[in-house]
Amino acid sequence: MDVLIGTTNPSKVKRFASLLRGYDVTLYTLRDLCITEEPEETGKTPEENALQKAAFYGRFADCVICNDAGLYFDGLSMNDPRQPGLHVRSPQGVRLADEAMITYYSGLIRSLGGKVLAHYVDGYGVSCHGKLSSFMERDSSPRGGAFYMVAQPAPARHPGWPLDSLSLNRRTGAYFVEEDSRQGGTEEEQVLLEDYRRRLTAFLAKALGLRQ
Repeated sequence: MDVLIGTTNPSKVKRFASLLRGYDVTLYTLRDLCITEEPEETGKTPEENALQKAAFYGRFADCVICNDAGLYFDGLSMNDPRQPGLHVRSPQGVRLADEAMITYYSGLIRSLGGKVLAHYVDGYGVSCHGKLSSFMERDSSPRGGAFYMVAQPAPARHPGWPLDSLSLNRRTGAYFVEEDSRQGGTEEEQVLLEDYRRRLTAFLAKALGLRQ
């Protein structure tokens, strides 16, 4: 099955390729299909935005997967204009390139004391032959994946995920861009994250009608 991943982010493509390993799928990106149009993202949650994107890109391919994420800092209210929320890539209303994101968030975190506890909330939307499906969990996955963000960036980069250069494993203190840093959490955290990964993979397989 051919599946369009509604992104040009190489790190997201790698993630979906890992999730769908073992299934008979060929993944394509917006760049592969020369798609330059972008949908409006007016949702109030990552799930709503992901669904909007999936419906939009469903005009270009039979089967589409889209993802949207919100970043949240503990200690900032949801109404605080400094809270990244759904505007991770455009915190001041202007879309930032990778290095500009690192510069912006490094300064913000420095203004908050140099270190903050953070978590992502991910939403997923699938369009398959016109049928829309979505997935977002609000409880176990965000807290199981909580991490620190610091003002001092690591020298290494993950293209498409620049904030990995500011993000630390909560237990080991390793930057996300360092090899295997995400594998160093507590046993409970690893169980939560692996369970979440299984549920997400099951959702994608069902939404796309995939069988191993």
